This record gives sequence, C-alpha cells and structure tokens, in this order.
Amino acid sequence: MQIRTIANSTPPARDASAVSSAPSAESRRISDDVAQARHTAMSALTNDRFGAMLEQIADPGASGALATMRCDNVVDFRSAQSSYADNSE
Repeated sequence: MQIRTIANSTPPARDASAVSSAPSAESRRISDDVAQARHTAMSALTNDRFGAMLEQIADPGASGALATMRCDNVVDFRSAQSSYADNSE
C-alpha cells in the first residue's frame, strides 16, 4: 500500500466578493477544525503502528478473515486490559 501526501498544499482560491474582510467566529471555528483534522490525519499517516495495521487490513486474505470473525471467545475486562497493557509497552 502506498500513501501519498501533498505537504503544505495551497487552499483553493476563493471569490473575494463572497468573503468579508474579517472572518466570522464560525469560519474561524471551521478553519480550526480543519487544521486539527489535518494534523490528526498526518499524525496517523506517520505512525508506524497505524501503518502496520493498514498493511494488514489491505491484504486481500485479511478481508475474508475479518468477515468471518465471531464473538465465540468471550474475554473478561481484566484479561483484555492486561493484554492491551502488554502490547502497548
């Protein structure tokens, strides 16, 4: 799988007549939300664990395995928490 990004891309041009000289609180909030979403996406794309997960789920054989998964193995909360802690170290 190949991920391509365009760093520091220029936003599309806007019609000057449609935009007032001072941005509204709503447009600032939207702009901040977009910047935060972009930062989060770039962080995910550069995260090694996230990349490894994408490689695994992009494998054609993985889709069949995911489609047939069932909840046959019931795990209690402590066991799941312990496994998660072991894998996070």
